[in-house]
Amino acid sequence: MFEGTLRSNLDPMEEHTYEQIWETLDMCQLGDEVRRKQGKLDSIVSENGENWSMGQRQLVCLGRVLLKKNKILVLDEVTASVDTATDNLIQHTTKQHFSDCTIITIAHRITSVIDSDMVLLLNQGLIEEYDSPTRLLREQVIIFCSTC
Repeated sequence: MFEGTLRSNLDPMEEHTYEQIWETLDMCQLGDEVRRKQGKLDSIVSENGENWSMGQRQLVCLGRVLLKKNKILVLDEVTASVDTATDNLIQHTTKQHFSDCTIITIAHRITSVIDSDMVLLLNQGLIEEYDSPTRLLREQVIIFCSTC
């Protein structure tokens, strides 16, 4: 997040109406929290968003992408520093609102990529496996069972 207001973080180019921003905040489950803040959309954001929790920062970034409506979305460890509830919320929102986008997810948690069409597994920068999550998991079970 950038130093400024919540509105300037969500809509830095001032391309969207207040209604669109509130709708987006509600989509990413931040609307009620922002409504409780004294400044609402004009709430202050300190440098790097340090006056917001890590989960709130991630949800604000998610809100920014919801407003932009890009066709390609890159999620780089988006849920690495959040609790399980926020992780689930981000996963649900991503599935619901970005179904018509190409999503590239960089993650260490299997739950972050389990619903992907394809998974590319890297090990020390080299491609180790590439397949659907279901097939990769099935092969892992076979490998684990064959060593018993």
